[in-house]
Amino acid sequence: MKVAFIGMGTMGAAMALNLLKAGHAVTVHNRSREREEPVAAAGAKRAASPREAAQGAEVVVTCVSDTPDVEAVILGDGGVIHGAPAGAVVIDMSTVSPSATRRIGAALATKGIRMLDAPVSGGSEGAQKGTLSIMVGGEAADVEKAMPVLSAMGKNITHVGPAGAGQLTKAINQIIISGTYLSVAEGLALGIKAGLDMPKVVKAMAGGAADSWVLSYRSGNVIKNEYPLGFRVRLHRKDLGIALEAAKEMGVFLPCSALVAQIENGLVAQGYGDEDVSAMARVIRKSSGLD
Repeated sequence: MKVAFIGMGTMGAAMALNLLKAGHAVTVHNRSREREEPVAAAGAKRAASPREAAQGAEVVVTCVSDTPDVEAVILGDGGVIHGAPAGAVVIDMSTVSPSATRRIGAALATKGIRMLDAPVSGGSEGAQKGTLSIMVGGEAADVEKAMPVLSAMGKNITHVGPAGAGQLTKAINQIIISGTYLSVAEGLALGIKAGLDMPKVVKAMAGGAADSWVLSYRSGNVIKNEYPLGFRVRLHRKDLGIALEAAKEMGVFLPCSALVAQIENGLVAQGYGDEDVSAMARVIRKSSGLD
């Protein structure tokens, strides 16, 4: 398929490379143009704007940081809406407000352009391996058309409901992993303080009730007190803000998420916002006298 991909960040560039590997014809654009270069070296075409990238595309994928960025690349001057042909499907794989998703989709519909909200989970590892979990909101016919593109980027692809349902599902995902990151940090801090062999402790829990993606892939960060980029603290804090706002609107009590949001506020204020989310262990380790 002819695919335009807007957003060559940590996730987007890897996802676009997987589309190329799957045989799709890919045109890329990124606001910081130098980020297009590695994907172009692998065979992608480059476009000067989202509008140019979307021209003639059957599917347009967007993967950018926040709601205003999605609005700008899709609806702004030089945006996708001005270039994509009628019948094209826009797949927004960013994590943004569900209400904004519905608003953007309505604007695209006036031009005959379809939209899916399809946020992802699985971190940079999943983006590189093409094993992301993808939560899709939108019409079933549009999901079917987009499936060759989605299946090149993920393995667990679930159509969860109408427009906005993908974003709400991602909000639930971020709520759950926020508590997991915090509890993993707390548990491992106890073991470190006790002087246990922590790789053996983690191995002992593998496959048991305490096992999780966070324990498997991020426990090493906590043990070493090193937090190389996987998913930025500040972006997870943004995602939690979306979840907390949705919960407030619906009257749902989220005490753990509210606590994690405050911890992440502190990390961002201290300059750790671009570290991996597992950096919330910094707070637990320091408060426990480990650092």
